[in-house]
Amino acid sequence: MDILIIGKVWPEPNSSAAGKRMLQLIELFNQLGNVHFYCAASKSGFEVDLTHSNVSEKHIELNNDLFNLEIQKLHPDVVVFDRFMTEEQFGWRVIESCPNAVRILNTEDLHFLRKARGEALKKSEVINFDTPDTMRELAAIHRCDLSLLVSEFEIELLKNKFQIPGQLLYYLPIFVEREVGNIPSFDERKELIFIGNFLHEPNGDAVKFLKNEIWPALRQIRKDIKINIFGAYPTQQIKDLHNGSEGFNVHGRAINALEEVLKARLTIAPLRFGAGIKGKLLESMVCGTPSLTSLIGIEGIATENEWSGSVCTSAVEYAHSISKLYDSESLWLEAQNKGFKILRDKFKRENYADEFHKSVLELKKKLVNHRNQSFTSKIFLHQSMMSTKYLSKWIMEKNSGFDGLSRSKKSD
Repeated sequence: MDILIIGKVWPEPNSSAAGKRMLQLIELFNQLGNVHFYCAASKSGFEVDLTHSNVSEKHIELNNDLFNLEIQKLHPDVVVFDRFMTEEQFGWRVIESCPNAVRILNTEDLHFLRKARGEALKKSEVINFDTPDTMRELAAIHRCDLSLLVSEFEIELLKNKFQIPGQLLYYLPIFVEREVGNIPSFDERKELIFIGNFLHEPNGDAVKFLKNEIWPALRQIRKDIKINIFGAYPTQQIKDLHNGSEGFNVHGRAINALEEVLKARLTIAPLRFGAGIKGKLLESMVCGTPSLTSLIGIEGIATENEWSGSVCTSAVEYAHSISKLYDSESLWLEAQNKGFKILRDKFKRENYADEFHKSVLELKKKLVNHRNQSFTSKIFLHQSMMSTKYLSKWIMEKNSGFDGLSRSKKSD
């Protein structure tokens, strides 16, 4: 079996949870056959070398018919689109060139949910799902044979609010294994930590909220606690939040994220919007580091009572919860053990791998019957695919120096 993964970006497992997730998917598909990774993005220098995992790499171009020839030659059995934008760009080409390939969408998180929550926060309004982003992502889900979601909350949202058929959705969380060796004790740890890729907008918002509202509230009750902010691709605005005299230290990219989390007594993740599940909080549990976060932070991972730390709703609540958990070894150990239990119960690879392999093979075997179950998906394939196809063709014409309507050269 040949599996083609079309990446939105080249995987950077040390920069983001999305990078770790992609490597996990590659490992899963590696057990089913030969994996090929194509990507139109430029490499950053921080990406992993996939050839070490026996994966063939290829750089491809957007809006280029050479992709059709390439994929016809490869003739994959399964094509995985990394996020809905990639499906929009390449989905119609895959359908034309290898219509019998299973099409799988890796959602990573529901982009429209994250954006709608972000807009509602900025405008202090209720969440509005009636947006182009919502329509685009839902259309991509309908066009694919299966969509992978990391959050059970998001599966229920898609099924109940948007009436997406259950056979199009598959729950596959980020896997987490405890492999960090000896975990430092309560007394061996100092300070707080926030960690997160700053290309991801919720992380930037969380750090600003932390500096502007939580930190002043915490400094009113104690001035001995310091925090270290780590994250790839920090903006200048984030760098300017650094203030060593206030114990608010912005470092940028961590060379080894797990080592930094192991040093910290608490993780702080005051996320005010977002979607999916938060890799930073799962990593904290791996390191035995209790965390303070929001209802958005725990979504798809655990309930408030099960949480490995505290769930807060205001800056003052964060400040008092930090102070309390920072000083109490008994509460800290209780929270740590809750984290270990969450990992054992919900995020072990062995609980999902075999069933996922069976599901993909069964889907390939019964693909025609599967596709016939949803007439709505056929409508989206016809209407949406035509729009993305002809937009791409128009771009190709434009790039080649033709008008696309008159077919006359622009220089004429």
